[in-house]
Amino acid sequence: MRDPAPKSESPDTAYEIIFDGGAIGNPGKGYGSFVIRNADGMVKRQRVEFGDWVTNNQAEYRTLIEALLWLQTFAGECARSVAITIYGDSVLVINQIEGNWKVRNSKLMPLFSEATALLAQFGEVRLKWQPRAASVRVLGH
Repeated sequence: MRDPAPKSESPDTAYEIIFDGGAIGNPGKGYGSFVIRNADGMVKRQRVEFGDWVTNNQAEYRTLIEALLWLQTFAGECARSVAITIYGDSVLVINQIEGNWKVRNSKLMPLFSEATALLAQFGEVRLKWQPRAASVRVLGH
């Protein structure tokens, strides 16, 4: 499901991640997509599928996790020097990761833990909510 990140290129120090996940039915067939870009342009664009009985919030978290895993592999040992600005239209995911809201859903707790552990591998991290229309403009869904 995840493409291996190229290891021969050295990463820049600043990246943007734009992510969005959803489910056809809720729960239903989960999907997501993300774009990772730096000052030179797009580094990675990927669509992911998560199977059946996935909620929209699970798909949002899982899409963010996929993006972070890819960037972590791409950055390699330089990950601590990478600054990331993350844009998403999920008010829930952004606020939970920023610590503004508690994670109350037991199915989201492990996803929250995985996402925050991955974020801790990078240098500076900023999360920004954006309207759905902005995500659609970049990701196409």
